[in-house]
Amino acid sequence: MTTGRRPRGHGPTVAVVGAGAAGTLVALHLTRTAARRSTGLDIVLVDPVDRRGQGVAFGTPDEQHLLNVPASGMTALPEEPGHFAAWRQRDAQELDPDAGTLPYDFAPRRQWARYLDETLEEARHASFGEVGLRHVRQQVVGVRRTTTGISLRTANGGEVVADAVVIASGLPAAGDSWAPESLASSAFFVADPWARGALDVVRRDRTGPGDVLLVGTGLTMVDVAFSLTDQDNRSDRVVHATSRNGRLPQVHAPQPQLAAIPDISEWGPSLAEVRAAVERHVAEVRATTGDWRPALDGLRFRVQELWGRLSEEDRLEFLSRDAGRWNTFRHRMAPSSAVRLDALQAEHRLVINTGRVVGAEPLPTGGLRVSLDDGSTRDVGWVVNCTGPQADLRLLGNPVLDDLLRERGGATLASIDVAGLGLRTDEGRLVASDGETDTPLWTLGALRRGELWETTAVPEIRLQAASVARAVLDEVAPLPRRLADGRVVGGRHPVARPRDPLGLPLSTTSEAASAYNAGLERLMRLQDGAEEQLRRATELDPGFALAHAALAMLGHEAGADADVRASLEAARKAARQRGDDRERSLVDVVGLRVKDVRRAGSDALMHHISLHPRDVLAVSAAVPTIAFSGVTDVQQEAWDLVEGLAPAYGDHWWYISLLAFTRQDQGLFEEAGLLAESALSCEPSSGHAVHAQTHVLYETGQHEVGRVWLDHWVAESGRSASHRAHFSWHAALHELALGDTEAVRRRYYSQLAAPEVTGVRALIDSASLLWRWRTTTTGWDAAVALGAPGAAGGAFPGEVVQPPVAPVLAAVDPALLDRPQTPFVALHAAIALAAAGDTARLRDLAAHCRRSRDGVLRGTVATLCQALEATVESRWSDAATLIEDVLPMLARVGGSAAQREVVEETLLIALVNAGMPERALKVLDERLHRRPSPLDQRRRCSLEPAPATVPS
Repeated sequence: MTTGRRPRGHGPTVAVVGAGAAGTLVALHLTRTAARRSTGLDIVLVDPVDRRGQGVAFGTPDEQHLLNVPASGMTALPEEPGHFAAWRQRDAQELDPDAGTLPYDFAPRRQWARYLDETLEEARHASFGEVGLRHVRQQVVGVRRTTTGISLRTANGGEVVADAVVIASGLPAAGDSWAPESLASSAFFVADPWARGALDVVRRDRTGPGDVLLVGTGLTMVDVAFSLTDQDNRSDRVVHATSRNGRLPQVHAPQPQLAAIPDISEWGPSLAEVRAAVERHVAEVRATTGDWRPALDGLRFRVQELWGRLSEEDRLEFLSRDAGRWNTFRHRMAPSSAVRLDALQAEHRLVINTGRVVGAEPLPTGGLRVSLDDGSTRDVGWVVNCTGPQADLRLLGNPVLDDLLRERGGATLASIDVAGLGLRTDEGRLVASDGETDTPLWTLGALRRGELWETTAVPEIRLQAASVARAVLDEVAPLPRRLADGRVVGGRHPVARPRDPLGLPLSTTSEAASAYNAGLERLMRLQDGAEEQLRRATELDPGFALAHAALAMLGHEAGADADVRASLEAARKAARQRGDDRERSLVDVVGLRVKDVRRAGSDALMHHISLHPRDVLAVSAAVPTIAFSGVTDVQQEAWDLVEGLAPAYGDHWWYISLLAFTRQDQGLFEEAGLLAESALSCEPSSGHAVHAQTHVLYETGQHEVGRVWLDHWVAESGRSASHRAHFSWHAALHELALGDTEAVRRRYYSQLAAPEVTGVRALIDSASLLWRWRTTTTGWDAAVALGAPGAAGGAFPGEVVQPPVAPVLAAVDPALLDRPQTPFVALHAAIALAAAGDTARLRDLAAHCRRSRDGVLRGTVATLCQALEATVESRWSDAATLIEDVLPMLARVGGSAAQREVVEETLLIALVNAGMPERALKVLDERLHRRPSPLDQRRRCSLEPAPATVPS
């Protein structure tokens, strides 16, 4: 039923025109966001389709029509990348408890439509009545602005009234302007293969010529060819497919690959320059990975930015010259589809040609004789249009789009972008022909092709749907603003304040806020230059409390070049004079942490986050990451902290990056990798996401892939990374695992040696790598070769050719080595001193740890100091016993499993030298069970007893 009255009871009404993939995704994210905000909302989907989620792309009833993206990339929820894959697994097991599915499967498209519909219904139930949802099965034919919102007119004369409307009509209908009149007017021409029942008559036809001509050789042709050659078709049928170039879609790799995202800061702006840069990028990635696909997949994340740089003339040239080739490589088919297509060609049931249709005439027995531009003809029963969607929206004859573009009062509600390819928007909100954006109309997906180009696939649409949902709700049901959002000037009116990247108000000038936000965004991405921008903010506004507090925190916890005490004092003074509750609270927290009041500072920080969960600076300090030690060394507490922030951040790339690292810490490597990919698709420079992905690759034994991928990121999107030494350390671990010690040597001298790396990073990355290098290579080989125990020559018998550790120690503040304040830094200080063979300082460090009030320092780290001293003195049995005693508690020291693995390496060398190969084999077997490692496998083989010889 359609009526001019609003639905009762929930709150504002949002109408979504279109219930296909784009419209259903919008409804889903409206539902979830409204429920998260406890906002009442009524959603009306207006579309004549029977079931939500179908539309052009996913409305096919044919199980042979597969997604052209693996299941792992088809989640409806950006923050849950494995959501669709998990749904498929549950769905399969309902029919067969023993059934299984894989994340890299290419599922039937109709299955994804059902998933989307069910996910929306689950979200509605989970809203506990906050959200009303109904589906009006009518076509919208008119759009009218009212004094309170929008009125939609439907084909049956009804009306839907809403406070805001999202136009989500999906992919345009197929275009057939290429067809000559003699063909277009024929009853044997299928103009739109996706129209309901369009192919049924072709499949049933048993009279006239059996062959069929498909015009177009892209993904639509692949689907139609399968539908017309299966067992329900006549056996003598040959499918001919023709296009101007005869190019078939490329094929997805048989196994998932990581995208190689380029740095495009120096690309363009002209199309010719972009072409040349793309060719270089593809050639470089192919040279290092052996495949072009990672290059194209990485480029996908940059396409919208590149498209935005091009002039309209260049965009038009791209559409005429490059778009076809791009689509062939970008929109690939499933490997199983390629196998089947090859088989059809081998059986001569599918023939691919080049050519353009120039005419058609009817045959006496039915069907058509089709003429091509090369002079040849084809006698076929049917011609099916497989050329894809109509490019120019103005030629579609779509009533709702035509009405949006109809002039009224001197302007139109919407305006056309490049060559009619899409509608102009401001971040998804429609721009009228007079440039106004005050009408509550939004759009997404294919209707934004003119301004984004790469915007028709689900990974892009789901992000746009989430963004549109937030924008619409902010318009029709804005959250109540706290009194602190404005500050009173002269006792009169509150003045709107600038905001940080997450929308929190800042007590400063717009100029200082801009510098502060630039610094905060660099901190979120783990990029250099954050402190310079924060310092610039304090110079622009000396009374800006948060900028001073941020400098103090970075100086204290991240080793930034800042006068911690002076910055903290300036922050306190500014907060007293002009700070709001949040800013004063954060300044107090930073003060406690600078005073090293560990428990009180941690409690205060956690309380602050509970009140202000979107305070990025506070959360950065609280979560143990590559940049900060966090508020806890207990893994479960850190995991609970990150997971508890989900309602505040949703699908924000920075939060998804932190969640990815949490998931790898939990051993959920597949989910962690998908989360990292999701974050990098939004922000290719996200150091947190790269860090998480790097751990995934190491822990799953993908050492060559990991080394190549990480080197590419550091050279491209990570050129400004603030922790390049740590990423280099990760790459060196891959090289050690592969046994490529010369590569480790080159990397150390070029990227990890002092003075290139200094301070705490020299301790944690450079010194620990040198010790690990010794234990995993020279020390191990010599110990085995000499038949330990009791191998002579000190801790590591044989010639040790690793770089010296002395320059590293010289680049570290002596206080970090002798009086470290955290268990994690203390462990690495002990490792560095062991690498230097300095047993006296090791004993002093152990004594320092025993005096600490921190139980982990006093117990675990002090014992490890003793174990390392025993290792240096070749007391192998003592070293092994001490390490085995504390190994179960090692996680409390902090850091990642990859970082703590250095202790296991020391245990292994001690066990081998002590003549206990059975215990060493047990450690290696446990590690190999956890993750593959060529190095550990080789070491295991070296310890296995040789087979007994049988006397002749």
